Amino acid sequence: MKNPHDIIRRPVLTEKGYDGIAEKKYVFEVDINANKIEIKQALEAVFKDIKVKRVNTLRVLGRIKRQGKSQGRTPEVKKAYVTLTDDSKPIEFFEGMV
Repeated sequence: MKNPHDIIRRPVLTEKGYDGIAEKKYVFEVDINANKIEIKQALEAVFKDIKVKRVNTLRVLGRIKRQGKSQGRTPEVKKAYVTLTDDSKPIEFFEGMV
């Protein structure tokens, strides 16, 4: 198995993400090649005392950027929308942000 910290890149802290914290729904940026089972196992390994109920994933294509004549794309990103079970403890990292 890969290192869990290689699968979970960073939390996504947006207004939509903050709205889901009260309902135990969190958003993370994950490795582009990770599947739902690997994401679930990595989250349960990194954050102790949580139980993941559901993982929904989303791939976001990179935007086209221009600088004069040259153009390129920003990197492609994969997001994971994670829902915890009702009896699970919330993730401590997000507690002060609600």
